[in-house]
Amino acid sequence: MNTYSLKIYTSIALLPNSWDDIAIDNAFLQKAYLEVLESSAPTNMQCFYIGIFEETQLIGVALAQYLNLNKLESFGERDKCLKTFIRNFIFKNFASHVLFLGNNMITGQNGYTFKKNISYQEISKLLLDCANEIISYFKNEGTTIHIVSFKDFYEKGARELKKNEFASMYEFTAQPNMIFELPNHWKTNDDYVAAFSKKYRDQYKRALKKSDGVIVKELSLEEIIFNEERIYQLYYYVAKNAPFNTFFLDKKHFSTFKKQCGNRFILCGYFIENQLVGFHTLLLNGNVLETYFLGYDEQIQKEKMLYLNMLYNMTKFGIENQFEKILFGRTALEIKSSIGAAPILMSGFIYHNNKFINRFIDKIFPKLEPTLVWQQRHPFK
Repeated sequence: MNTYSLKIYTSIALLPNSWDDIAIDNAFLQKAYLEVLESSAPTNMQCFYIGIFEETQLIGVALAQYLNLNKLESFGERDKCLKTFIRNFIFKNFASHVLFLGNNMITGQNGYTFKKNISYQEISKLLLDCANEIISYFKNEGTTIHIVSFKDFYEKGARELKKNEFASMYEFTAQPNMIFELPNHWKTNDDYVAAFSKKYRDQYKRALKKSDGVIVKELSLEEIIFNEERIYQLYYYVAKNAPFNTFFLDKKHFSTFKKQCGNRFILCGYFIENQLVGFHTLLLNGNVLETYFLGYDEQIQKEKMLYLNMLYNMTKFGIENQFEKILFGRTALEIKSSIGAAPILMSGFIYHNNKFINRFIDKIFPKLEPTLVWQQRHPFK
């Protein structure tokens, strides 16, 4: 078995020069994006950047995030019920210091990448070593990490990890990642619309008609800065009304993202009579189009079917720019399936550092998750 070592960095300035050569296939592990996290991460988040070495050569990079849930004013206010109250109480008192190996801000396998083939046995060991080293770092600071979570893994990766060091860990599946694999014979938005069955073509036409009077415009850095307060207001409304939240973005997050990633980051504003009423964001990640955060005015969203029109606009951009697939992430599964995205299951692994609580985590954890009932739609002929 090869001997690998790891080094944990708390600042981008300290990262090895070859970092981006390793992260070349994943924009969410490249320095430009990591600098967005460093300068505009949520206030309750601290990021760690992990270099994995074979002797002196950097062969892998990874990301870890520590979240202090005590700094969070709300876990999400949509579901007001006893289960939500109990969940919030438990998180505040027994799970407020959480370490994620991976990126808790997005859906997808964005936690690590290697420039050579590494066995899952080695990967599982390295991920645990990373977690243990960061736990020790916090112990020295006087903070006890309650929960460690490794996220997100597609089916094959999860299965292989479970054969190795993750065998005793609780595996959980949260909401699936909604992914739209775009057929390569679609060249224009008309090709997409023509593929719909009548019911969903009618839905498309109805949404388009409802959006009459809404002007959609890609915003420059200067325009994002000018509209920053309003953009955050619209984002915050959507985030606060999510069923569950572990962070809120920094107010300058979107302008920082545009500064760092330039044309690879797109923020589209939705205007009615020069008033910003909604926005969506995209990250161009190789041949994959990643949807990022969005926001809207609830009243306008209902009147103008704003959210559905955003999904159609993201899809149009993906088709016209010949992306292979669009990652729509979790949440709003049914409406995303109605525009063509399909659910792909992803797993995470989790353990509690209190051995007594950890013994019962398979009983506790499912009871804390928001209940999900949805029907997959099949919009194409």
